[in-house]
Amino acid sequence: MNDVTAPAPAPIRFFGTSWVTRSGDYWLRRAAVSLGALATTVAGALVLRFAVGGVQLSKSGGFVNGLLVLAIGLCSFLAAVRTWKQLAEGREALTGWMAEDRSLGAVWLIGCVGSAAAYFCRSLVEAPGESVRRAAWERETARSAQRKAARTGRPDRRKRK
Repeated sequence: MNDVTAPAPAPIRFFGTSWVTRSGDYWLRRAAVSLGALATTVAGALVLRFAVGGVQLSKSGGFVNGLLVLAIGLCSFLAAVRTWKQLAEGREALTGWMAEDRSLGAVWLIGCVGSAAAYFCRSLVEAPGESVRRAAWERETARSAQRKAARTGRPDRRKRK
C-alpha cells in the first residue's frame, strides 16, 4: 500500500530545517546571520569608500565624483530591492529587469552593499527566505493531507458502477 507521508521541509542555508519549529539553535543562528550580514555591509561600504576615495585623489572633478556616488547609490538601491523581493517572495517572483543576471551583473556587483543591507534587515524579521519556504511547505503538506484523505479505506472493496 502506498502511504502518502507529509513532505519534508526544504532546508534554508545556515538554518537547515530548524526554521519549521524555530527550535534548537534557530535564534542563535538568526543572530549570527544578522551580525554576518551587518559585517558584510560594513566591509562592502568600506571597500566602496576606498574606491570613491581613489577617484577623488585623481582630481577628476566634482561632477565625476558626484556621478560615481550617485551610480553606487542607485546600484545599491536596485540590488537591495531585488534582494528583498527575492527573500520575501522567492526567485520565481523576479520578473523583468530584476530577473536579469547576466546583463545586469555589474549593477548587482556594485550594489553588493544594498543587497547585504537588505539581507541584514530581512534577517531581523525572519530567516531569509523562510516565508517562501514555509508557504511552499504548507501547500505541499495540505496537498499531501488531501491525497491521503482521498485514499482512505480499501480500494479493492469499493463497489463499482
